Amino acid sequence: MRKMYPCLLALGGVLATATAAMAQSEAGVGGVVRNDAGQPIPGATVFLKGTLIGTGTNRDGQFSLPADFSNGPVTISISFVGYESRELTLSKPTPDVVVTLNEAVTLNEVVVAASRVEESLQQAPVTVEKVGAAQILRLPPPDALASLNQFKAIDVNTTSMVMSSLSTRGFNSPKSERVIQLVDYFDTQSPSLNINSGNLTGIPELDIASIEVIHGPASALYGANAFNGVVLLNSKDPFVTEGLTARVRGGQRSYFDGQLRYAQKIGKRFAFKLVGSYLTADDWVASNYEAASLRVTPTNNAAGSPLGYDAVNRYGDVGNTFSAAQPFPTGVSPELVGKTVFMPGFTEQTLLGKDDKAQAFKVVPTVSYLLTDKIKATVAASINRGTASYQSSSRYRLRDFGTNQYRGELRGERWFLRGSSTQDFGNDSYDLGFLGAFLQNSPVTEGSSTTYAQQYFGTYNLAYKQARAAGASMEQAQVQAQTAANNNPNGLDPSTTRFGQLRSAIIADNTPGRGARLNPSSLLNEGNAQYDFRFGEKTNLILGASYRKFRLGSDGKFFSDDNQRIQNHEMGAYTQLSHQMLDDRLKLALAARLDLFKNFDPAVSPRASVVYSAGENRQHSFRASYGRAFRSPTQLDQYIRLDVGPVLLLGNVGSGFQGFALPSGTTGPLTPIDIAALKLERLSTYEVGYRGTLSGKLYVDLNYFRSQYNDFIGAQRFLGNPDGTRGTQRVLQVWTNASQEVHTQGASAGLSYNIVKPLTVAANYSLNVLDRSRIADANFQTFFNTPKHKFNVGASGTAGALSYSVNYRWAQGHLYETPFAVGTLADYSSLDAFVGYSFPKLATTLQAGGSNLAGSTNVQIYGGPNIGRLAYLGLLVDIK
Repeated sequence: MRKMYPCLLALGGVLATATAAMAQSEAGVGGVVRNDAGQPIPGATVFLKGTLIGTGTNRDGQFSLPADFSNGPVTISISFVGYESRELTLSKPTPDVVVTLNEAVTLNEVVVAASRVEESLQQAPVTVEKVGAAQILRLPPPDALASLNQFKAIDVNTTSMVMSSLSTRGFNSPKSERVIQLVDYFDTQSPSLNINSGNLTGIPELDIASIEVIHGPASALYGANAFNGVVLLNSKDPFVTEGLTARVRGGQRSYFDGQLRYAQKIGKRFAFKLVGSYLTADDWVASNYEAASLRVTPTNNAAGSPLGYDAVNRYGDVGNTFSAAQPFPTGVSPELVGKTVFMPGFTEQTLLGKDDKAQAFKVVPTVSYLLTDKIKATVAASINRGTASYQSSSRYRLRDFGTNQYRGELRGERWFLRGSSTQDFGNDSYDLGFLGAFLQNSPVTEGSSTTYAQQYFGTYNLAYKQARAAGASMEQAQVQAQTAANNNPNGLDPSTTRFGQLRSAIIADNTPGRGARLNPSSLLNEGNAQYDFRFGEKTNLILGASYRKFRLGSDGKFFSDDNQRIQNHEMGAYTQLSHQMLDDRLKLALAARLDLFKNFDPAVSPRASVVYSAGENRQHSFRASYGRAFRSPTQLDQYIRLDVGPVLLLGNVGSGFQGFALPSGTTGPLTPIDIAALKLERLSTYEVGYRGTLSGKLYVDLNYFRSQYNDFIGAQRFLGNPDGTRGTQRVLQVWTNASQEVHTQGASAGLSYNIVKPLTVAANYSLNVLDRSRIADANFQTFFNTPKHKFNVGASGTAGALSYSVNYRWAQGHLYETPFAVGTLADYSSLDAFVGYSFPKLATTLQAGGSNLAGSTNVQIYGGPNIGRLAYLGLLVDIK
């Protein structure tokens, strides 16, 4: 026993030494992050360089990280938006590190969207805008993406309180078919409609770490439909941003918005977060009662005509062109033969009734696990539902519309594997145009063979004949006939029970030609991967690939999917080589992507760029690039089959169609036409730009571009057989490519000047020009839909506990074309403001603000609503 005692002592000493060494190696680092004024910086990120291990600072700027020193010194990387990043190498565990971050010029911001790898904004090869989390929380309600129109050259088209679309460089639309929208690089589009709906299917603002917007073509790295830009929302990492954050806001129009985010690390390896939001408000309702354009209603009358007219935002303005053969009692007046009379339809507010609340509901749970210090696995679900109005070929009420997306990612320091599955749901959505028309064509009583429309036109004809017999002039007789038809006591009164019953029945019916319900339910599965090869410190090569598969479903109601889902697929591979030289002042990059499709020829999208940084501190950055991009037709363009009565809408993939041009009169031979199958829409763009700082406080960002578009996708109507053979069975409408080439050019300028720390003033200007001199056909619709001139001016800052921002934006009126409505918008503007006052000890901030505070005209889409004033008060609680 005595002999064993020294051995036990020795062994104990060894174990104690080993335990102490292990404790020291795992003790890690901690400390505080401050600004150059000595104030703590809450929310700064701290990472162990070369790993995915990171954390965030608490409200006192403090942090703590586990770190293993057994293999030598470790380097920590500290960053925060608006400050210069720092790296600090430590040789042993240190619990009291003090890190000071200096305020940074905008050029030092890190972006990832432009090249799919991290780089400074200074070296980004294209025009890109980055908005940080603090800026996002100061944007006016109700949708952060809708508020991006205060940044240079970003256009927003709002159709509803919670539904907006973004675009850059022209060709705006309510559905953003030329811009892709991503959350953590996962596509958020609706698989059925291929629409991006602002942040309706995105993530709550409390979980957005930043938003990056690429201007112009980006297909070389992102593939199909990255035509006029990419919008990337980056969410907050639960390993880095822990704690509980909650926000409530309420205000005008019964506005209420509640959001909650909770994130927690459990041990070194596991972290989770749960984010949710609910918004409700009285929706914006469209109320344009001008006469619809002749491009939309070829036989329309002028507004106020005693013959009636088809108004833009009235639905059910059913028209009847009188002929002598129509079976009205006592016959049709010869003076009415050939004239088109319209019965008045119903306003949008009337058809919506109590369904005029905008709503948005989101739940996003996420779980992350560090498999090793350098490999992280993340799985998440995104469940979104919303009620909003949407505009395309009609005005639609997307009621309880939404998506379920399930996604997973395996990521290393220089590579990733991602996969997702998205399904959309139309639920109780409906078409306002169909609803109005089918109401008018309902029987006047149950079992009757006479419809409200027939009754209206019969009353009009009879009253006209009676007025003429009594000596009235033709114009007087028309007025008397219209009054009699409008005041018919047996007409359909919106205040009656029968109107409500008919409305409910039509909304619930998805039978083509009879019901207004839209109930898509399609799936999109996709996967993508990327690896970043680095050859020394100067050369970088990325390789990536993606695959997506659509499974379209509508039970044969608007897709041609009678018995089973339609399957469609796309796949692509891309690469980008970049090299820095001349003491890292010159960066050259060449990217290219090959995409393959089920229904179209392969597409190659190249991009070449050069960036040069000049000045003693490299504060002047000059860039030039050339890029090509393409847009693939939507799934509806390819596979729609919808009978709307007078017209049969059909997809156009395969062999195309043969038919006859619609006759302009009732006599003469028919003209044969051939319509080719759809092709990809294409774009080529040249761009030059400058980013720089002057005197350390003035930031400047300028760019100029020229673009050429080919094979525009548009609709064409003709006489033909549904099987594609030449004939006259039906009036058909299919999507096809125009032979017209379109040229545009434009420029934007952004300025930001920090006068003193609490005050930064900013201004930007955008110019977009469509070259109409090269368009031979005066009737050709470009759907450019973009103001020629647009500007923003604003100020923002933080002074102690007070933070604020104010912005005024103005856009020049312009022609706006959609299949639903064509017309000219007036100039529109908005004054937006925010103010917050924080109580750090309570982790609470009081907020107030609003959008369009001056109540100016703010109609962004012809046929869409006026986006009026919305003021609010709010409370933000942020416990880190």
